[in-house]
Amino acid sequence: MKVVAFNGSPRRDGNTAALLAAVLRELEGQGIETELVHLKGPLSGCIACNKCFEKKNGRCSLDKDMINECIEKMAAADGIIIGSPTHFADLTPQTKALIDRAGFVAKANNDMFKRKAGAAVVAVRRAGAIHVFDSINHLFLISQMIIAGSSYWNIGMGLHERDVEKDAEGLETMRRLGQNMGWLLKKIKE
Repeated sequence: MKVVAFNGSPRRDGNTAALLAAVLRELEGQGIETELVHLKGPLSGCIACNKCFEKKNGRCSLDKDMINECIEKMAAADGIIIGSPTHFADLTPQTKALIDRAGFVAKANNDMFKRKAGAAVVAVRRAGAIHVFDSINHLFLISQMIIAGSSYWNIGMGLHERDVEKDAEGLETMRRLGQNMGWLLKKIKE
């Protein structure tokens, strides 16, 4: 089994990466292979060309960035985690580009993410994280995925780089998310 996690933060080693790493450690402890992918840009948003519905080849027609590589990784994985920091109570543009383009390609190709496990992870300074959490989960829900939960919303709080490592409750939420996602993946495979 494999889980691929996407870090939608412009900071490769910031709070979002720290939260994702906490989840991935739990999954690795259960013998699940993991991969962390940093979304580096610039990444283009969906242009609504509908080529994915015409070609049905599992790819976005925009091919000048890394999104098709991400879609391939998502299709091959058993579980998908998408992490984003909260910027003005919303996703980063990198995260939104992944969600929109991967989501359209998946729908165009017989719901290729169907019945995979998914989880959203959000870093926040103070407020706005629930909107980000919901936006990521909307991709999972419309893709007919099964969302793993935790003991609280999958959110960690911190302002400066790696501040979330001081958020004991946030880190515990991530550990439980990893435990629950591992359990869910094993149930799906039964």
